[in-house]
Amino acid sequence: MAGLNKVVHSYEEALNGLTNDMTIMVGGFGLCGIPEGLINHMVKMGVTGLTAISNNAGVDDFGLGLLLKERQIATMIASYVGENATFEQQMLSGELNVILTPQGTLAEKIRAGGAGIPAFFTATGYGTPIAEGKETREIKGRHYVLEDSLTSDFALVRAWKADTMGNLIFRKTAANFNPMMATAGKITVVEAEEIVQPGELDPNHIHTPGIYVDRVIQASFEKRIEQRTVKPTDTAAK
Repeated sequence: MAGLNKVVHSYEEALNGLTNDMTIMVGGFGLCGIPEGLINHMVKMGVTGLTAISNNAGVDDFGLGLLLKERQIATMIASYVGENATFEQQMLSGELNVILTPQGTLAEKIRAGGAGIPAFFTATGYGTPIAEGKETREIKGRHYVLEDSLTSDFALVRAWKADTMGNLIFRKTAANFNPMMATAGKITVVEAEEIVQPGELDPNHIHTPGIYVDRVIQASFEKRIEQRTVKPTDTAAK
């Protein structure tokens, strides 16, 4: 069983083999459930020419925004990018190649890639710029667009709990994109809030089996809030 231990003890080990011009998937939803430490280490590595697949692009000084700031991302495949001024500037200047993808379509492209499905038809985007240059087909009276699936050289995900064999449990919003990305990377690296021994996780609650995972690293997280909204204090009542 010792040979099945996938825990690594440094970010150098976790990202060993990641080089320029690779395609990476980065889990999370907004700033929730992102692999913060892995992103930070990619900045330190200085890898460039990356194609990044993620639901969003972080904010200017956190998450994928750090890679954008250092101009390490060449192409961004994403759904929602409205919180990042650096992203906007690079896209409008033509410095960054951007492939905007409807959120549900993006999720299915990743899931299909992990399942070995090369492409699928979806009604989303038909008759819009999203469908330009793509095959379309009418099926049972409705029009559909053919979308290619997505895979990556590295999938960087964050789990709430992992065991040493790579079985994963995600928590709440972090369960949106992380589980499907974990299946779609040639090398899947997991940054976990807690790592436990085999048998400590309830097998009925495993979201991603360890067969998909190559490396697991223990980390601590800042857990920043993207848009902090609080109720104003009623000073008059004091």
